[in-house]
Amino acid sequence: MGLIERYILRNAAVAFVACLAALTLVIWITTILRELDLLTGKGQTLGMFLLVTALSLPALVTIIAPVALFIATVYALNKLNGDSELIVMSAAGVPPARLLRPFVVLTAVAAILVGTMTIYLMPASFQGLRDLVTKIRADFVANIVKEGQFTTLDTGITFHYRERAGNALLGIFMQDRREQDKTIVYIAERGQTTEVDGNSYLVLEKGSVQRQVPNSRDSSIVVFDRYAIDLSAFSQDSGIIVYKPRERSTWALLAPDPNEPYYQSQEGRFRAELHDRFSAPLYTVAFMLIAFAALGEARTTRQGRGTAIAAAVAAVVGVRVLGFAGSSALVKSPPAVLLVYGAPLGAALASLFVIFQGPRVKALVGRVSRWLAMRVGPLLPMPRGA
Repeated sequence: MGLIERYILRNAAVAFVACLAALTLVIWITTILRELDLLTGKGQTLGMFLLVTALSLPALVTIIAPVALFIATVYALNKLNGDSELIVMSAAGVPPARLLRPFVVLTAVAAILVGTMTIYLMPASFQGLRDLVTKIRADFVANIVKEGQFTTLDTGITFHYRERAGNALLGIFMQDRREQDKTIVYIAERGQTTEVDGNSYLVLEKGSVQRQVPNSRDSSIVVFDRYAIDLSAFSQDSGIIVYKPRERSTWALLAPDPNEPYYQSQEGRFRAELHDRFSAPLYTVAFMLIAFAALGEARTTRQGRGTAIAAAVAAVVGVRVLGFAGSSALVKSPPAVLLVYGAPLGAALASLFVIFQGPRVKALVGRVSRWLAMRVGPLLPMPRGA
């Protein structure tokens, strides 16, 4: 790689890293503010809060990296043209392929980054996030319930304790109304949470269990000295975690269990998620080539580079919308996979045609226009008053 290519690569790489870091930070802060309830309302530590929000970073980088590369390419080419460097290179006979080379190197790095995120890191982070959230929900006594307050969970559990004495809870009341027409009430003088083999339990002491008999006003009461409750049974996942397609490894999507009920009911989503992961790196290539096709040619200030930038932005938005549409259609229609890959690949091929054949096409259009003006112009009627 020559001096010119290294100079262009340095400018584009610095812009890419700056855009990627800035955009990721802004969106990550938005995620932190949205998840702030995890720290204030559910009693989590700052470390757990930061861990939960950090697990969303791979998904953010996957979406932001192609956009950051597009912005970096536009910035680098616009800077070269604004400093008249692109005009000098064009006048010196530097071919488009040589100008494109440093951007190809940067695009390869960005594509590897996006591919690593989508194929490995992103599903692993989603799975880790799901495990953390499930653990927080399961151990709701330690993470959600507050002293002296009646707390009602979405699953139909109401919990209250009078006060805390060290690790023990005093004056415990818990009502279980998960099943219709069946209410279970636990009352105990004291209790304590403990963890055995990764599962959270609430051990109650000196209390009673009241079970309402269906279709009757009577209740059965059982008095106990010691009673253990599996808290994971009260979570929304009921102790069994069923991972969604985005939370599964790429290998699990490539070779799913055909007998799994969840896969049988969501086969289309498994298919769409798999092809989304493989097509994600293609958008880095497409976005870079769109930017280069719009701004890679030397232009004067009168030739409307703003219009070219606007056209490139519109093309990027259109390609991404087509990709999202193809992914949504792929859930129900397998042939839509052509649109999932066709959107970025078609945009890349069209951009390459403009980059390498654009000047010839423009010259041909110019010659045809001049020929038509010479042949057809004299035959047109003159306007009145001319």
